[in-house]
Amino acid sequence: MNKEGSFKPVAIVLVASMLIALFWNSISFIRNAVHGVLDPSAGALLRMNVTWGMLIIVLIIAIITTIIQKYATDQKTLKELKKEQKLLQEEMKKYRDNPAKVMELQKKSFEFIPKTMKLSMRAMAYTGIPLILFFRWFMDVFNAMDSPKFFGFLSWFWFYLIFTMIFSSIIRKIFKVV
Repeated sequence: MNKEGSFKPVAIVLVASMLIALFWNSISFIRNAVHGVLDPSAGALLRMNVTWGMLIIVLIIAIITTIIQKYATDQKTLKELKKEQKLLQEEMKKYRDNPAKVMELQKKSFEFIPKTMKLSMRAMAYTGIPLILFFRWFMDVFNAMDSPKFFGFLSWFWFYLIFTMIFSSIIRKIFKVV
């Protein structure tokens, strides 16, 4: 895979992830293999204490995905692109009274979106399928536990989403990931 990245691996991962999600209950080999790996490890954490176990699992997932993102992307180029985007935003603020100039600068800023996405998508090729497998496993495990509520009101999905954002932002700062 080249440094700039490619959408082809991401498309393959996306299709494979959708197929896994679709056939999770039909193809028992996939489900049984994932349960065989995760039940004794992550499942043990959840059986000890569902909240603390889930926090540990989410933290581990956040650390692994951040490390993969750091080393699977061209951080130097991403930092340069972000710096250029920031300069454009400052320019737009200067010219906010001049709609024509703002439109011109916005057009320039839109040119960064595909470049940034292309560089960032490479990490998804490595993490997409494992995350789908984890999500399907979470669904099975928490359904078997009668859908416990974290802190009395959060479903596992919202708990995962909120704490992934918190942990990821902290870990990204520690590892200096763009």
